[in-house]
Amino acid sequence: MTTAPWRLPAPSAGPAGPFTRLGPEPLASALAALPAGAVEEFTASWDGLPADTHLGTDTPYRFRRYGTFRLREGLLERLPHSAFFQDKAVNKVNGGVPRMFAPLTDTVARSAALRTLVRALHGRLPGPRTDIDTCGVHQIRVTATASAEGLPAPEGVHQDGHAYVAQVLIRRQDVTGAESRLYDPARRLLHRTVLTTPLEAIVLDDRRVLHDVSPVRAAPGAVVGVRDMLLVDFFPGGGD
Repeated sequence: MTTAPWRLPAPSAGPAGPFTRLGPEPLASALAALPAGAVEEFTASWDGLPADTHLGTDTPYRFRRYGTFRLREGLLERLPHSAFFQDKAVNKVNGGVPRMFAPLTDTVARSAALRTLVRALHGRLPGPRTDIDTCGVHQIRVTATASAEGLPAPEGVHQDGHAYVAQVLIRRQDVTGAESRLYDPARRLLHRTVLTTPLEAIVLDDRRVLHDVSPVRAAPGAVVGVRDMLLVDFFPGGGD
């Protein structure tokens, strides 16, 4: 896959502590300079996500695309598509298995909305950003019906195996549940919240906190409930 750089704004100083909870305003403000159509096209792309084939369930409830990028000297550069891998120590369900997810579409990977959000999140990492020059981008949809809940985190309380992880709500429609919870290394609860408004986010230091999300359930009377998330993993890439 050919890499393609795009120029990015400089990051701002990040907050202190092992995690930060963002209301919708910081990311909405970052996107405000873009045409409304660009943001709408970006969020609408969750409607076309293919099923996650690594769930091991007869009926899919999670839909996903993935891509990686290098952030260097103000540039966001798309890297060749590759499998997503987590060690068994951090993911007891799918760890140790290279998972090849469908790639981000070219439209999403090149979008001004994506690069704006990635840079805004990079500027709010809860700790040093030195050498944090690479990111993995996940578009994820979890669905639920009256007869079947969806599991955003089937592995339970866990770490992702990265330096930092940003969790951004894109859409929440006709669902209940999906409470996000953060824990210290001794698994003592640090924070719990439900992301309800688009562009609300949690940015955490994956080395200092663990996290999980409770099941997504369809709201009473709903045929299908939907929870769309943008996840961005930040880590050192080690140059070329």
